[in-house]
Amino acid sequence: MRLKDSIAVVTGGASGIGRALAWRFNTEGARCVVVVDIDADGAREVAAEVGGTAMVADVSRSADVARVVEETELRVGPIDLFCSNAGVFVPGGVDLSDDRWEAIWGVNVLGHVHAARAVLPPMLARGRGYLLQTASAAGVLSQIGSAPYAVTKHAAVGFAEWLSITYGDQGIGVSVLCPQAVRTRMTDGLAVGSAAAVDGILEPGQVADAVVDGLEDERFLILPHPEVLEYMRRKTADYDRWLRGMRKLQKSSPNASEAG
Repeated sequence: MRLKDSIAVVTGGASGIGRALAWRFNTEGARCVVVVDIDADGAREVAAEVGGTAMVADVSRSADVARVVEETELRVGPIDLFCSNAGVFVPGGVDLSDDRWEAIWGVNVLGHVHAARAVLPPMLARGRGYLLQTASAAGVLSQIGSAPYAVTKHAAVGFAEWLSITYGDQGIGVSVLCPQAVRTRMTDGLAVGSAAAVDGILEPGQVADAVVDGLEDERFLILPHPEVLEYMRRKTADYDRWLRGMRKLQKSSPNASEAG
């Protein structure tokens, strides 16, 4: 995946990782970065900074995402890279209301589904295209303090796997981004020593650097925190031991609900 002269769409592009991706793609020579966010002012600000195009959308709404794809293809050009990056964090466990579960599911899972449903037909017709989906290390490990975050991020990784298996031989590249803690609004107030920050809190720009490297290699799993790969190996090598270790980590964590 080469970013030079490409057309890239970034959802959740008004801040955090999305903003850093828009900036970095522009630096890499993208022809146009379409900055998509539910925050209209933020999307316009970032688009102005990178010389791109702003669009307003709620990724949990299929019609909104379909409109973004249709308008981009019509007004800007064929989409080379669709970054389904928008995400939300909801702390809590099984006691959370159905409304809270459905809200996070709509963004963290269905946001990816809506994107793939809208952008795959034109990509498949051209025989090329790339999907980058932002999940989390929580999607391959877990999330202390948030059942819905752990569940939805696992689902996001599973959907990305399915897309790669199903379309990988039809010219469609798929990568899934799985960082631990990143310095964004989602991690405001995250305590030093908390479970999600055990390997340090990265700046969004560092994550964007890892994404560019991962896209260049067309790597499915992009891990800005390389330690996550070893944790995955430990998990699969001895699941029960890993669960005991996670319970121990939970007891020592200063945060009851941290994002990772």
